[in-house]
Amino acid sequence: MKINDVHRTGAVQRYQNQKAGTEGQATGKKGKAKDSLQISEAAKELLQVRGSEHANRSEKMEALKEAVQSGQYQVDAEKVAEKMLQYFKNPYRN
Repeated sequence: MKINDVHRTGAVQRYQNQKAGTEGQATGKKGKAKDSLQISEAAKELLQVRGSEHANRSEKMEALKEAVQSGQYQVDAEKVAEKMLQYFKNPYRN
């Protein structure tokens, strides 16, 4: 049995050379890599909008809890039956 290219180390050496080159680019003062994070203005606005939506949702949930506890919450049987019928016709579809 003959094994060809026993001393083939070119691929490993290329990887090590590339790794050494990229480590030098992303290093800080002491040679350690520094992580950084930047949040765009659009992302900041989106976070603010989502925060206000969360506040609105929590207000709705509190109102619903109060209505259920006081006995004033009314269930619309037709809507419930309609949703159940849709589910049983095709349970894998939302």
